[in-house]
Amino acid sequence: MPEISPLIVNGVGVAAAVTSVSSFAPQIVKIIKEKDASSVSLKTYALTVTTFTLWSAYGVMSGAWPVTLANTCALGMSATVLALKWRYGRDA
Repeated sequence: MPEISPLIVNGVGVAAAVTSVSSFAPQIVKIIKEKDASSVSLKTYALTVTTFTLWSAYGVMSGAWPVTLANTCALGMSATVLALKWRYGRDA
């Protein structure tokens, strides 16, 4: 297999991080607009927050700052959805 340029590899990594983090934005906007999070799964977002917490810890412990940064940002976004679920969830 031919060697892939580090610029391409890093570009893919940055794109993955940006899309991961921004994927929570539509859900956050929808909840805030409608003031309703009843359709959001509490268990799913609790697990998602736990997952990003573990990935962030792994990034810190391994010294992998891109992993730490991307997952800490995703943790913030998913934790926001979880907090909104607790605030606006009718079945929470």
